[in-house]
Parts: sequence; structure tokens; C-alpha cells
Amino acid sequence: MAASCRAANRLRGALLSHGLRSRSQTSLIAVNGIRKVSAAAAVKAAITGQSYFPDEPRVPIVKTEIPGPKSTEAIKRLSQVFDTRSLNMMANYKDSYGNYIADLDGNLLLDVYAQIASIPVGYNNPALLLAATSPDMASAIINRPALGNFPQHDWAEILATGILKVAPRGLDQVFTGVSGSDANELAFKAAFMWKRQQQRGTADFTPEEIESSMNNKSPGSPDLSILSFTSAFHGRLFGSLSATRSKPIHKLDIPSFNWPQAPFPQCKYPLDAHSAANMAEEARCLAETERLITEWPHPPAAIIVEPIQSEGGDNHASPHFFRGLRDLTRKHNILFIVDEVQTGVGATGRFWAHDHWALEHPPDMVTFSKKAQTAGYYYGDHALRPNKPYRQFNTWMGDPARAILFRAIIAEIERLGLVENTAEVGRYTYAGLERLADKYPGQINDLRGKGQGTFLAFDSPRRDEVLRKAKSVGLNLGGSGEAAVRLRPMLIFQKYHADMFLERMEMILKS
Repeated sequence: MAASCRAANRLRGALLSHGLRSRSQTSLIAVNGIRKVSAAAAVKAAITGQSYFPDEPRVPIVKTEIPGPKSTEAIKRLSQVFDTRSLNMMANYKDSYGNYIADLDGNLLLDVYAQIASIPVGYNNPALLLAATSPDMASAIINRPALGNFPQHDWAEILATGILKVAPRGLDQVFTGVSGSDANELAFKAAFMWKRQQQRGTADFTPEEIESSMNNKSPGSPDLSILSFTSAFHGRLFGSLSATRSKPIHKLDIPSFNWPQAPFPQCKYPLDAHSAANMAEEARCLAETERLITEWPHPPAAIIVEPIQSEGGDNHASPHFFRGLRDLTRKHNILFIVDEVQTGVGATGRFWAHDHWALEHPPDMVTFSKKAQTAGYYYGDHALRPNKPYRQFNTWMGDPARAILFRAIIAEIERLGLVENTAEVGRYTYAGLERLADKYPGQINDLRGKGQGTFLAFDSPRRDEVLRKAKSVGLNLGGSGEAAVRLRPMLIFQKYHADMFLERMEMILKS
């Protein structure tokens, strides 16, 4: 008991030293003797509206146009040294808290976009602040290890108690990186090296391979590819950009590899109400995928797919389609990479979105980033390690500081039952959007994400206008594709937040 009190007092001191309100916020932190809540308790909290952040603002506050005068001045200053043309809003993170994002003019918006799906457990979460101010974190930041050459002594423990603790089924190893794009490119490299090692057998590199690789020619630089899908988004680096198909603005003027793209199903929504038509469309896409695997002049070493195509318009398919892809990869001896950069870490009501598919055989690799606050790919087959050192290598190979933060995020998710909360609140929010779609015909079209937690979206005939007006009523929303409004709230988004969102969405639709 005394140890628990000392831990709580240390925690309270850490919070107070950083200017956070202490009493109710401190009660949110897991200290000695506090266990995670059960799934039933999480659902009960979602139903009753018991707040995860008792000191969180109760409603959005809009004092000025957005951007207001102070924000406008700050944007002007920033634009002199930094490109601000993609700016959504100038944020004030010191005053942002929980589900609310603040600006410099006193505006406080309910954030249903969450830094493009990358804030998991709230702004200024006290548990994360505690992890961020720990001696372990300080050491990891100021002594950032070159992990390939000089890993810190407890790196295995950090991985085991964090990143690997939530590894997808069947995948018990990880290669860490720095971003989602980086994670996908590392997975591509692993796929190519795996495929060539299979083709080469046990033999070492030939002199011809060694020499030709320096001239970017075959066989050292092989004619292999990665198969992706129409409207896919896998990043903006050179390799990942060749697999990205969402918007021309990402790709214009950039040399790309001649890699195949298969059609992603153009399903009708809701999926369960159009199962026959969707099944036929998915069968068409699977047949074309197999044709590309067998006929493309640069044979694919792997298929990469998002469980839900996010940047490309929030496009969904059924578990049957993804199981079909897995069967094709096994049939043709290529790898199956699932890009969970945006869908992972609880957003869909499962920790990993591909858990919804009930795969007989797990993916070969699962990439992650965003809500994990770190990045990399999981894998299980030891053959996916390169046959020699330094082949999958860079100076840092990830970042222990970000891995320590992910460990704290995992602890909060487990303690508060946030995956279960997201599933419950997602059902509630989806039902509310269904009611608005019925009440305002033609304004909310192709509502999608049923059964996918709060990973929801709909098409709007005036999407850009909806996004602009949202800020005026206290909401921060995002878009995707040509017409989609997408919801990417944090895992701490609860039913009373959903009510505020739905009320303000109706204000927009009325206007």
C-alpha cells in the first residue's frame, strides 16, 4: 500500500511539474495495484458516458473564424521558412487535451480527425507524459542508439513488453523503422530479398550479380515488382510511391517502377445489403489479380493491401476478398503484406483490422505506424531475415524512444479497454449517421464502416464545404478521395462525443 502511495505521489509530482491539472487527471494513470478494466467495464463506460478524461472540456468552443487573427499571424511567420500550403489549422498543443484540439485564438474543436488517425489516447494524456518524462525515455532520446550496431542493453525487453506484446497472430518478430512509408519500403526490400534467395537457393551471390547490381541491371537488380491496388496509398517515398495509386499529386514528376495495379473492388454499401453484387465484383478483382501475378512482365514478389483504403477514398471490401488474396499468394508462392499503418492499433474495433478476416494463414508481414507512434513491420518466418547482415540496415533502424511511448499507449489501451470502447462507440456513431442519412436524403451517401469501429466514412456532394463548415461549428474533420468525409477519432472517443459530433453534423446538413 505504501509503495502504491509513493508511486501515486511521484506521478502527481511529475504531472504538476509539467503544468497539468492534477487531481482527476492523476486518477487516469495506472499505478501499482491498478489493473486494466474488463471488456464489459469498457462497454459500460461507453454506455454510461463515464469520461476517460474527467477534466476534458464538455463542449467545443468557437470564438473566431478559423484561422483567427493570432493563428493567421503565426501561419504568416511560418510560411516564410516552411511550406504551409497543406495546412489544416495552426494548432496549440499546450492547450489541447483529450479529444479536443486548440488553436492560438481560443478555439477548441472536437477532433474527429486526430492528426490523420495518428493520436491514439488523447492530447496530453497524463500516462504518456509520465512515460515521456521517465529516465528510460530521457536516455533513449539523448543517446539514440544505432540499433543495428549498438543496440541498448534492454532493447529486447522494450520490444517484448511493447511492440511484440501486441504482435498480430503468427508474427513474432519485428523490424522497426521511422514512418509508415519507411515501414512499407522495408517490407518491400524483405520481400525482394526473400524471393531472390528462394530463386538462388543456398548459393552465394555470383560475380555477375555483384557487378550488375552496381549498374542497376539484372540479375543483381532483378526484374521483380510489388502488386498493389487501384486507389491504394502506401506512402510517398520512392518504392512506396510506386505502389501508391490514390492521387496524381503524390506521383507527378517522380520516376516510378513498372509495377502492376490490380482493381480494388468497387463495392456497394452497406456491404451486407449488397452481398451478391459485391461477391461478383470481388470475384472479378481476384481473377484479374491472379492474371497479373502470372502475366506481368516483372513478376510480383508480394501483394500489398490496406484493410480499408484510407487516402484513396475509404474503400471497403469483404473478408472473403482478403481471404481470396491470401489464397492467391500461397498458391503462387508470393508474400502477403497487410498495410495497417492507418487501420491498426484498435481503430476498427479490433487491435488489427485484418483480425476481422478470420484468415486461416496469417499475413507474411504487417506494417504499422500512426497510432503506434513508431513504425515497422511484423513477420514470423525466419526466412524473411536477409541471408547476410547489413542488407536491411540503416543508422537508427527505428527509435527506442518511440517504442517506449508505444508501450505506454498499449498499457492505456488495455487498462481502459479502448478497443472494446471503439467497437461499441463505432456502432453507436454509425447508427446516428444512418438516421441523419434518412433525414437528409442525398447529403450522406454510401455510409460505410459498419462493424469497423469508428473507422467510418460517407460521401458528400459538397464534401469540401462540409469540411470548412465543420470548423465553424466546433469540429475538426478530414476528407479522403474525391468525395469522402472520414472519421478518425481517437480511441477515447465516447458516446457523448459522438452525440456532439452528430448534433453538429446536423447543423451543417441543415445549412
